[in-house]
Amino acid sequence: MSPPHATPRELRRLHDEASRNRESFYLDPETGLAVFTEFGLRQRGSCCWSGCRHCPYEAERADTVEGGPAVEPPRWLTPLRPPPEPVDVLFWSGGKDSFLGYRALVREGARPVVLLTTFDAASRTIAHQELRVDSVIRQAEHLHAPLLGVPLHPGLAYEARIAEAVASIPAIARFVFGDLHLEHIREWRTGAFRELAESRSASLHFPIWQVPYEALMADLEASGIVCEVSAVTDAALGALVPGQRFDREVMSRLPNGVDRFGENGEFHTLAKVWEVVDLP
Repeated sequence: MSPPHATPRELRRLHDEASRNRESFYLDPETGLAVFTEFGLRQRGSCCWSGCRHCPYEAERADTVEGGPAVEPPRWLTPLRPPPEPVDVLFWSGGKDSFLGYRALVREGARPVVLLTTFDAASRTIAHQELRVDSVIRQAEHLHAPLLGVPLHPGLAYEARIAEAVASIPAIARFVFGDLHLEHIREWRTGAFRELAESRSASLHFPIWQVPYEALMADLEASGIVCEVSAVTDAALGALVPGQRFDREVMSRLPNGVDRFGENGEFHTLAKVWEVVDLP
């Protein structure tokens, strides 16, 4: 049976109801995917340039692609470059999930890893993580991994910017994501990147998908790194503050309704990999 067709009026009703209840997203009845509400987007404080359906920042942006500042092209942010043989391209946000995905790839030892990060071209910050791109460059340099930076501009589709960026990588075996358990996020990635992956004879890979939190925390502890809270939304205010260390004790004290790894966007982290000389 085909999913019900959602009219613009129905979508607006769902959005307004969710916003009145101070909910960050609602489920699209046609696709089943989560859609950020204006309320949820306001909580992050700035635009992520991903073309969100209910973006509250569009009318506030004075600059546009046409007639505005020049569009910054994707570029390598570290001196290292990918080898000619196939690599794994890991979508890298600088937080614990990205780092755990990297650890899983290193354990596989299948091929070299290239990091790819997107950031707001104007503020030089990574959406939702609230990290300056300089922090991610520092991570990549410590990991001795090539880092491909993708500046995001208003009016330019996210997927198109990714495709433009990875054209500079000679051969790709897999596009890799550090998703943990949110089905709608995985479904979105599959839909957004399937065609690109097929065009590069690559596959999509989710190395830490549905790995239990206990195992993930044990892996973080084994790495020896410190993870620091970088951003907190209303859902976790009072339980976490930016700059606080995220560890097993903090995870165990999170209130009901807050995902222990912040998978619903309650909080984000910075993996301070440069503090460990030899990462296992």
